[in-house]
Amino acid sequence: MFHVKFADIGEGIHEGVLLKLFFNEGDTVKEGDSLFTLETDKVNAEIPSPVDGVMKAIKYKVGSKVHVGDVIVVIDDGEPGIRSNMEGGEAITEESSGSGSTVEASNSAATPQLDQQAAPAVKHETVEEKGSTSVVGQIEISDEVIASSGEASAPVAAVSNKRVLATPVARKMAKDLGVDIQTVVGTGPQGRVMKDDIRKAAEAKGSVASKSSDAQTSSGSGMPSGGAASTASKEGRGGYPKYAVPQMDRVERVPMTMLRKTIADNMALSKFTIPHTAVMDEADVSELVAFRTEAKELASAEGVKLTYLAFFIKAVVAGLKKYKGLNASLDEVAEEIVYKQFYNIGIAVDTPDGLMVPVIKDADRLSVFEIAEKIEDLSARARTKSLKLDELGGGSFTITNYGAVGASFGVPVIRHPEAGILGVGAIVKKPVVKDDEIVIRSVLPLSLSFDHRILDGADAGRFVGLVKHLLENPKVLLMS
Repeated sequence: MFHVKFADIGEGIHEGVLLKLFFNEGDTVKEGDSLFTLETDKVNAEIPSPVDGVMKAIKYKVGSKVHVGDVIVVIDDGEPGIRSNMEGGEAITEESSGSGSTVEASNSAATPQLDQQAAPAVKHETVEEKGSTSVVGQIEISDEVIASSGEASAPVAAVSNKRVLATPVARKMAKDLGVDIQTVVGTGPQGRVMKDDIRKAAEAKGSVASKSSDAQTSSGSGMPSGGAASTASKEGRGGYPKYAVPQMDRVERVPMTMLRKTIADNMALSKFTIPHTAVMDEADVSELVAFRTEAKELASAEGVKLTYLAFFIKAVVAGLKKYKGLNASLDEVAEEIVYKQFYNIGIAVDTPDGLMVPVIKDADRLSVFEIAEKIEDLSARARTKSLKLDELGGGSFTITNYGAVGASFGVPVIRHPEAGILGVGAIVKKPVVKDDEIVIRSVLPLSLSFDHRILDGADAGRFVGLVKHLLENPKVLLMS
C-alpha cells in the first residue's frame, strides 16, 4: 500500500483544505496523475500520484481541513508493506515496540538530505527550517502515526532512563516550550508522545507558574496588582512569558492570520536560536548598471526580463563557493557543521498575502538569463499562489531585496537553519571619490546577516568584499 500524505516542505504551510479529488475509490491511477488539489495560504497545489495502482481509500471529503502528515488517499500499488511519499517511497520503519505499529521515519523527499536529521529510530534529531525577513516555514514531520495493529492506544508514562517515543514535531515543541519530555504521558500508539500531549503539559506548566507568580505577588514580592503577572499568559519563545496587551480604549483588535502567526514564530525561532551578526558595505555598480542597460535589449529579444537580482544571485553563488560557512547549517545535536554542496537560493517575493521565499534550485548551474527567467516565473506564480510545494523548500541561502521599496540598509533575519542572508538596498546615485576626484556613481547598499556560530566576522567581511568586487566588475562576474 502507498499512503499519499500532505507532505511538509516548510514555508509555514502546515494545514490546508482539500479542494478537489480527481479519482474515486476503486479507480485505476497512473504515476503522475493528479490525485487531488490542496488549497493553502500560499499555494493551490495539485498532488500527483507517485505510483501506479488502484485507489484503495480516500480519507477526507472535499472541503475538509487537513494537516501536514495526514494521509489523504491510500493507493494499492501491489507492493508489500506500507510506503509513503514522506519517506521517499521507502517502507515506513517500525519502532522497537514489538506491536507492529508503524510510524513516520523521515521528512519530505522534497527536502535536501543535508537539511534533515532523522526521527527517533535514526541517528539524529529533526532539524528545523525557519526564519527570515521573508516568510519561511518549518520542516516538520507530522505527528500522524499509522497504526497497523488495530490495537487501541492507552496513555503510557514515559520512562526517564529510556528514550521516550515521540514524534519529531513533539520533540521540537517540547524544546520550544521548555517541557521535559521525559515527564510527559504519551497518548499515542505504544505511549508515543504527541503534539497535543506537549501542549497540555505546557499549559499545565503555565498554570503552575501562574499560581507561583500569584503567590509571590500576594506575599509581597514587589509585583504590583495588574502588572506583568496579569498581562502574561503561558510561556513563549526562549522561556519568556507571552505578553497580553491590556484592554484599552481607541484600539482595534484583529485576529492574527495563520500566515502572520507563522511569521512571528519563525522570526522568534531564528532570533532566539541564531546569534546574528551583520556586515555592511556599498558597491559602486555603475558598470553593472551600464552593462544591464545594454543587455536588456538582448534579453528582451529572448523573452527575458533582466533584473539586477539575477546578477546579485550570480555574485552570491560565487561567494558561497569560496566561503562555504555561509552555505551551511549547524547540527546542534551532532555538534557538526553541515556544509552543503548545492546552491539553492531563496528569493523574497512580496505578495498580497505576505512575503514568500521561492527557491531557485542549483543556481550555480544557471546563466544570468536563466536565473532571470526563474526569478520572473517564480515571482509571478508566488503572487497567484500557483507555486509547486517543492519550489518553496530546500534553500541554502537567501537574498532579500528591500531596495525594491526604496530602502537602503537593513539587518535581515536569517532563515533557520541557514547560515546567512544578504539584503540589498536601492541603487542610488551618490557622490563618491574616484581617482582623487568627486564623481557621481551608482551605489548599491549591501547588508549581510550571518550565524556567528558557524562563521567569523573576517570571512563574512571577505564574502561581502567578493560579492562587491564581482558586482563592480560585471565582466569578471560573468566569467566566474
